[in-house]
Amino acid sequence: MKSQHRLDQILDYLKGHNLVTVEQLVHAIDASPATIRRDLIKLDEQGIINRSHGGVALNRFIPAQPTTNEKQLRHQQEKQAIAKYALSMINPGDAVVLDAGTTMLELARNLTHLPLRVITADLRIALFLSEFKQIEVTIIGGRIDDSSQSCIGDHGRKLLRGIYPDIAFISCNSWSLEKGITTPTEEKSGLKQDLAANARRRVLLADSSKYGAYSLFCVAPLSSLTDIVTDRALPQETQRQLDQLPGQLCLV
Repeated sequence: MKSQHRLDQILDYLKGHNLVTVEQLVHAIDASPATIRRDLIKLDEQGIINRSHGGVALNRFIPAQPTTNEKQLRHQQEKQAIAKYALSMINPGDAVVLDAGTTMLELARNLTHLPLRVITADLRIALFLSEFKQIEVTIIGGRIDDSSQSCIGDHGRKLLRGIYPDIAFISCNSWSLEKGITTPTEEKSGLKQDLAANARRRVLLADSSKYGAYSLFCVAPLSSLTDIVTDRALPQETQRQLDQLPGQLCLV
């Protein structure tokens, strides 16, 4: 079993249990105790879990922005399904804002047949879409964040505050009903707020693995969104609570 796939299985199991032992993980993941312990050491060093004498639990606080390389192999099927659903929200001729991130890149790969105006902070998305003549691409500019290869700073924020797009797609590493969309840095928080502020439709694209996690800076409450697109792995009670929000919950 590939290491990243095994790590994702461990994290998925931890999300459904408050505290687990190595023995429980051995049976759930079908791996040796030595392998599980090595994986737990790695996750502990990354700050993703807390280890104690009683067992292992998720640390749902995200103190720093994960790198693109760390994220790109995680939950690929879910991201692809979310991106395909998001495509159905876009009409030919729309002005579309794409936030930075791996789910957004999946969406960019799906919309290349449409005539669109796309505004993005993500360098990879901008370069990819620039190959398609029917898509007018604007990159917001500014300083480059090395963890996400995307633009940050006042230059891009000023541009975003001056546009009125049909739809803005927002990404995140952490979201919850209680804390909303959160991010580890103040710069990212402000940029995401401006990205969505003037859009007719504000859509969160986030897989369920990120639900329940949180970071220091709040971007927006979930009630400010017109749509949330996520996968069906969310617990039933969480789905019920999200369904009570003013926006549309879309499960793929």
